[in-house]
Amino acid sequence: MKRNFVFILIGAIGLTFAACASKSSTVTNQTGPAYELENLPKVNIKDFKKNSAGAYVLFDGSSLNGWRGYNKNHVPNKWGIEDGTLKFSKTPKGVDKAEGGDIIFAHDFKNFELEFEWKISHAGNSGVFFLAKEVKGQPIYVSSPEYQLLDNQNHPDAKQGVDGNRKSASLYDMIPAKPQNSFPAGEWNRAKIVVNKGKVTHFQNDEKVVEYTLWTPEWTALLQASKFSQAKWPLAFELLNNVGGKTKSGVIGFQDHGDDIWLKNVTVKVL
Repeated sequence: MKRNFVFILIGAIGLTFAACASKSSTVTNQTGPAYELENLPKVNIKDFKKNSAGAYVLFDGSSLNGWRGYNKNHVPNKWGIEDGTLKFSKTPKGVDKAEGGDIIFAHDFKNFELEFEWKISHAGNSGVFFLAKEVKGQPIYVSSPEYQLLDNQNHPDAKQGVDGNRKSASLYDMIPAKPQNSFPAGEWNRAKIVVNKGKVTHFQNDEKVVEYTLWTPEWTALLQASKFSQAKWPLAFELLNNVGGKTKSGVIGFQDHGDDIWLKNVTVKVL
């Protein structure tokens, strides 16, 4: 059956942000490199509906209200709605000038339970970010932990890293998800990320697979053993070692890694 693609541009998002102009503020740090944070519009989570479990519905299958591109004031048109799912399309149909990029829900969350379902294309790669800051000129993962989304059977990243720490639901390049219980490409997986006062837990298909605590010596050691070490990437090390900044909060985002991915039932319960 032919699928209908609906690609949502900024004019059809259904939400008027308070401001459209991009501003930035310089962050000075005597112990590390300086960087700039974008000051783009945010939404009030209280304006969104809750489900029967008391979680805010971030994506209801019909609207991209509250979403925009990372470091952008609009939704890149490679993201859209297909058959009630939030989809990233590598080659979207009916689009003259395709624009990609990561997508975020424009609200800073601190302590929360994020739940969603996802399926990936053959040999596909994507990820989920949280407590992220919008850093000028930098990718989202420079400041955010990543819950990996991957076709473990066919994507080469599954065989890289250490002990499977780049497979699905892993804390990317740091802690492998165990047990590794993801379903194959084209099948729906259930994901849950709990962040509560620095303790982070990853769930995959209803099983706890990863646990760690931010802002601890153990967290710093994990960073130092990864691609985000102080020696390899000083800015990423600084930002990730202080995830969430002074407020210990940040945005939630999904990754454009160039492969088709579908998402649905995206909810957040504020703790």
